Amino acid sequence: MSVRSKLKIVVTRRLPDPVELRMRELFDASLNLDDRPMTRDDLAAAVRTAEVLVPTITDRIDREILAQAGPQLKMIANFGAGVDHIDVPAAIERGLIVTNTPGVLTEDTADMTMALILAVARRIVEGAELVARGEFAGWTPTFMLGRRIWGQRIGIVGMGRIGQALARRAKAFGMSVHYHNRKPVSSAVEAELDATYWESLDQMLARMDFVSVNCPHTPSTYHLLSARRLALLQPHAVLVNTARGGVVDEAALAALLKRRAIAGAGLDVYENEPVIHPDLIGLPNVVLLPHLGSATVEARVDMGERVILNIKTLQDGHRPPDRIIPALL
Repeated sequence: MSVRSKLKIVVTRRLPDPVELRMRELFDASLNLDDRPMTRDDLAAAVRTAEVLVPTITDRIDREILAQAGPQLKMIANFGAGVDHIDVPAAIERGLIVTNTPGVLTEDTADMTMALILAVARRIVEGAELVARGEFAGWTPTFMLGRRIWGQRIGIVGMGRIGQALARRAKAFGMSVHYHNRKPVSSAVEAELDATYWESLDQMLARMDFVSVNCPHTPSTYHLLSARRLALLQPHAVLVNTARGGVVDEAALAALLKRRAIAGAGLDVYENEPVIHPDLIGLPNVVLLPHLGSATVEARVDMGERVILNIKTLQDGHRPPDRIIPALL
């Protein structure tokens, strides 16, 4: 491939202006200026013409779509860290490179996770809605009592970048940090975070005051927090999920929350997003957000710059730095 040739890229959704401007400068870029979600026919047409497809988490790039790809398609440069919406093995079978944008949304997602912990424990959304309705009648000693988080135990499911960033925040708030992961983090990281490793997820869940889901959605983590495991949570426990909805059995969680078998939940992601399980909507002990974990200007621009870096590296004849290797998923 000539270094001087511009790769033809198709971007499936509207991206921040600085990102789209730079894409136009560097590549033969087809942009989605009206931000209309692409249909499956649109995606099929895109893979028939693009050398690089730039999808987002709302685009399902499965084996059927990939089967329609033309011989010119070289790479799928995902705008986002998670790639559970892409059939990575099918892409690699066709000789395609798949990349993502790791690291750039770590701090923002950890911030949102901590915000949800505080919002549920201190009933922040419930209180704000009460004020907005004009129902605040003044302070009393027993009015809208929440729960202190200082001194409480938090169990982090998945101790990758975001899990570790959350652990630092939780420690600063005086929480005792516990975690479950495929393997322990390094002794230096454990010492920095004063974190306790649990090989058994079941044993950790049964002992935590707060549980945060921070692992990726893969076939092995689908419904990792199953109905059986959710039932292990203590009645005062709070569950927060800013990772992927499919990691949690949403119907089972809704049932527990409705009968107050656990204290509350804070959710930013959903199993059948954007559809939310109807039994979750309207519960006073649940805070529901519209997938805002990485929704900062800085994160979205950084994500776009990471996409550009991966494409530019390919265009220059080198291996993109954020190539997905299935064995590491």
